[in-house]
Amino acid sequence: MSPLHDDTTQPATPAADKPFRKTGAVATSESPLHPRRKSRRIMVGPVPVGGGAPISVQSMTNTLTANVPATLQQIAELTAAGCDIVRVAVPSQDDADALPEIVAKSPIPIIADIHFQSKYVFQAIDAGCAAVRVNPGNIRKFDEVGPSICKAATDAGISLRIGVNAGSLDKELYAKYGGPTPEALVASAMKEAHMFEDVGFHDFKISVKHHDVITMVETYRLLASKGDWPLHLGVTEAGPAWQGTIKSCLAFGALLAEGIGDTIRVSLSAPPVEEVKVGCKLLEYMGLRQRKFDIISCPSCGRAQVDVIQLATAVTEGLKNVTAPIRVAVMGCIVNGPGEAREADLGVASGNGKGQIFIKGKVVETVPEDRIVETLLTRANDMAAQMEANGEIPVNATGPVVIPVQHPGR
Repeated sequence: MSPLHDDTTQPATPAADKPFRKTGAVATSESPLHPRRKSRRIMVGPVPVGGGAPISVQSMTNTLTANVPATLQQIAELTAAGCDIVRVAVPSQDDADALPEIVAKSPIPIIADIHFQSKYVFQAIDAGCAAVRVNPGNIRKFDEVGPSICKAATDAGISLRIGVNAGSLDKELYAKYGGPTPEALVASAMKEAHMFEDVGFHDFKISVKHHDVITMVETYRLLASKGDWPLHLGVTEAGPAWQGTIKSCLAFGALLAEGIGDTIRVSLSAPPVEEVKVGCKLLEYMGLRQRKFDIISCPSCGRAQVDVIQLATAVTEGLKNVTAPIRVAVMGCIVNGPGEAREADLGVASGNGKGQIFIKGKVVETVPEDRIVETLLTRANDMAAQMEANGEIPVNATGPVVIPVQHPGR
């Protein structure tokens, strides 16, 4: 392995000449709830992370990485769902050998997920991966290879992700703190951070995941107070889709509402594309990503004069591919129905076997109950097509959206 780069003996590679590096001002986004925590900025390919950059959504493929066609197909599906960064597992030589082709053909930045074998880290860097997820605690002889990993990453102009999960906490720290407590996880993360910073490497983000919502939130709060590292949020082993969604939304919502977090992954025991859908919607509802299609529907109750559940389900399914920022209200009674339908871009107030169709606050037609769904679908698709024709929707756009928010008096 070559020695660490010495700036006193040879000039550093200009940032603009390194792969993926961007020059000039990069836009920032703010939260409507709380000023974003100040963190340093790193790059994951063309996606900025930290430093106020828009919060990015990540996921991880569950295919065999060595199966290049299957992996690329899943990456395409994740990209279409709004994923900004994707991680692929590299547990074998076959997986490492597949990285160059995957990197070359992927539409979004690739992070190589590597444990135990340091040689795969260097292969991932040579393959052009945008970043590497490396766990110093389980890389053999990391004290010896760590400096060389830092030099290779610096020379390639890529970043790293480090950090700890509750299930991989160092045994000594586990014993010292009596388990994976917030203090233990933060101590482990800071130990790793100092290992990199002591050799002059700073282009990394940190994660400190835990399966318990309260422990996870307390851990990230504590770590956020200790330094300016960009933070990757995650509830590890969150569980099946419904349970994991609740856990992730609670934990991420609490932290993002405090301005903590620079990139997120919703970890679900479900197809990866479901992780992305939840992550993107979470950021939309937190005011941290531009709103796309949204449906408002009332709960089922004794006042409803139509089957609201069936109606809302049919409309949601029929408009699942619409990305235009259209808000559709599906209402089932006269109490809240007209008001909610009037406030939406498109809505229906149902009752007495018919539905009043609202567009931008005005009733445009009244249709029989059995035509409500088809009418809403037609109107919504027409609105989306018109918005796209007017240039209000970037065609096939992906990536985090910048939403500047003004805070009067700040």
